[in-house]
Amino acid sequence: MSILIDKNTRVLTQGITGKTGQFHTRGCQAYANGKACFVAGVNPKKAGESFEGIPIHASVREAKAATGANVSVVYVPPAGAADAIWEAVEADLDLVVCITEGIPIKDMLVVRNKMRAKEDGGGKKTLLLGPNCPGVITPDEIKIGIMPGHIHKKGRVGVVSRSGTLTYEAVAQLTELGIGQSSAVGIGGDPINGLKHIDIMRMFNDDPGTDAVIMIGEIGGPDEADAARWCKANMKKPVVGFIAGVTAPPGKRMGHAGALISGGADTADAKLAIMEECGFKVTRNPSEMGRLLQSLL
Repeated sequence: MSILIDKNTRVLTQGITGKTGQFHTRGCQAYANGKACFVAGVNPKKAGESFEGIPIHASVREAKAATGANVSVVYVPPAGAADAIWEAVEADLDLVVCITEGIPIKDMLVVRNKMRAKEDGGGKKTLLLGPNCPGVITPDEIKIGIMPGHIHKKGRVGVVSRSGTLTYEAVAQLTELGIGQSSAVGIGGDPINGLKHIDIMRMFNDDPGTDAVIMIGEIGGPDEADAARWCKANMKKPVVGFIAGVTAPPGKRMGHAGALISGGADTADAKLAIMEECGFKVTRNPSEMGRLLQSLL
C-alpha cells in the first residue's frame, strides 16, 4: 500500500519543455513504472510536439481528456506557477505536485482562496503538494519530483518532511538499516502550501501498508504542533519526530520562506517539547532518525 500515488497513477508534466521539467521528467520516467505513469506534457506553444515519447498538449484539460491523467507535476517558473496550479485544479485533477520554488506569496494566497471557494461551491477537491517541495515517491512503483530514486526501498515506514534534503537523509538511513518505506512525502517549506503534516499523518494512519512514521519539521509556523496534537488523540502507529533549526535565532529566516520564528511556540525546542508530550520519540540529532525508528519496530 501507499499514500497519494501508486503504479496506477497517470501523471502530466506542466513545464515539460523547460530544462528543469525535462531533466526531472526523464528521471521519473526511468524510475520503476515511470514509462507507463508519465503520459502527457502541457505547453500551449508546443502542443502537438512530444518529449521522450510523451505527447505535449495545449492545456491540462486537453491532456487529461486525451490520456486520463489524474495527477500533475509543476516545473513552471515562479511567475507562472500559481496559474499552472490553478489550471490543474480547474481541470479537476486528484493531486497537483508543485516543485517550483520562489512563487510570490500573493500569488499563492489567490490560488488558495480560489481552491477553497471551488470546494465550498461543491466543486471537486484537488489536493496540492508544495510548492517548493521535492515531491512524493512510492518506492519501486512511482516517483513524482526531484528526489533521488536509488536511495529508496519498498517497505512499511512512512516519511513526511518540510525539508527536501532531510527527507532524503531519513530515507537513506532507513534503507541502510534494511527498512523500506511505504511512501515518502516532501510537503515543502513555503508559508502558504497545500497538504500539511497533519494531512499526511492522517493518510499514513489510515494506510494498512504503513507501520510507523518519521515526521520531520522545522522552525516557523504551527503545523508540526497541530499534527502532534492530532496524533496524540488519533495516531495508532509509532512516530519518530525531528525538528530542524535548534540553533536558529528568533526573527531570522532560515532557508525556507516558512522557517521564521515569530513566536515562542515556533522554536525547535517548543515543537520538540510538544511532540514529546504527544507521545513521539524525538531526537535532536538528525543522524539518529533511522536508528530511533528501528528501535520502535
